[in-house]
Amino acid sequence: MKVTLRVNGSARDVDVPPRTTLLTVLRDDLGLTGAKFGCGQGQCGACYVLADGRAVASCLLAADQAAGLEITTVEGLAQGDRLHPVQEAFIAEDAMQCGYCTSGMIISAAALLARDPRPTDAAVRDALAPNLCRCGVYVRAIRATKGAAGVTA
Repeated sequence: MKVTLRVNGSARDVDVPPRTTLLTVLRDDLGLTGAKFGCGQGQCGACYVLADGRAVASCLLAADQAAGLEITTVEGLAQGDRLHPVQEAFIAEDAMQCGYCTSGMIISAAALLARDPRPTDAAVRDALAPNLCRCGVYVRAIRATKGAAGVTA
């Protein structure tokens, strides 16, 4: 099935079997490997992307369902060589260890700050809650998100 996706500001045409996930298209067809395959059930956050500004599990979204949505991957957050404030804050706070969850957490944080530039600590914790991290960088990810809030506002 032919599908046109709008990914990181560009229209991308793909020809995929029915029920192919957006995650598969992003990684295998478009070479955008920032979103990771974690659980395949939308429960870990590793595959999160922005769909019309909302953090969504790309492992659960079929490619044809994503047609017509503006999809932004972690690669698309940066403006050329300038990282998004959340990406910069995650680096500054060393909010990663193995890095597997990092792109999903960054996507969740960016979605939160886009809708609430001055979130409370509780709002940050709630936004990052769906993202599982086996390394335990939650405190640093929360600190990074709060730090980026001052830049994104």
